[in-house]
Amino acid sequence: MGISDSIAGMDVFGGQNIWLLALGTLWALPWKGYALWTASKNNHKRWFLALILINTFGLLEIFYIFYVAKKTPGDMKKAFKTKL
Repeated sequence: MGISDSIAGMDVFGGQNIWLLALGTLWALPWKGYALWTASKNNHKRWFLALILINTFGLLEIFYIFYVAKKTPGDMKKAFKTKL
């Protein structure tokens, strides 16, 4: 099995499961956005860099929001309902 076989296998996986990638992106994007916004508001520069560089499909972001920034689900609802 060569490199070209591995690349071809990735094309098959990506082509057949594009909906899975889209679903993962739709799940992770709001978490990442809210976590980055919160980190910048709290002046947590190292957390901001970690959140922007490491993609964990929302896990690191959820940890940051609820355990480091100590936000509640009510805080999140309020932030998403606020008009920009």
